[in-house]
Amino acid sequence: MERSEVRSSDRIIKRWSYSWTPLSRGYTDKILYINVGTADIKDKNVPVEMKEKFIGGKGYGLRLLWDGTRPDTKWDDPDNEIIISSGPIGGITQYSGTGKSLVVSISPQTDSVMDSNVGGFFGLFL
Repeated sequence: MERSEVRSSDRIIKRWSYSWTPLSRGYTDKILYINVGTADIKDKNVPVEMKEKFIGGKGYGLRLLWDGTRPDTKWDDPDNEIIISSGPIGGITQYSGTGKSLVVSISPQTDSVMDSNVGGFFGLFL
């Protein structure tokens, strides 16, 4: 099945066109933002300050969570962000572990920031 094919059981909620961005030092300098509540999809540029002070999937994820939530945001708040990110060598198959991506959010167990490594092919395609 080609990527553009839609099965009869699938329902398209929203379409978004991606324009390819060349890598610079492992980064595209783009953020894909999806609001699952409103089905809003847009890309954002990575702020220069973020690039200078934070590194990789965990660093970017923590900064995006900090910017996207308030101090009183709880894990089940609609304003809670779920950030999935990869580092600058994400997807380079010559290095083990680069297929991983990081999930950063507010934990339902502790109501504090948590991050988790996720393996598989998602990080490669991210």
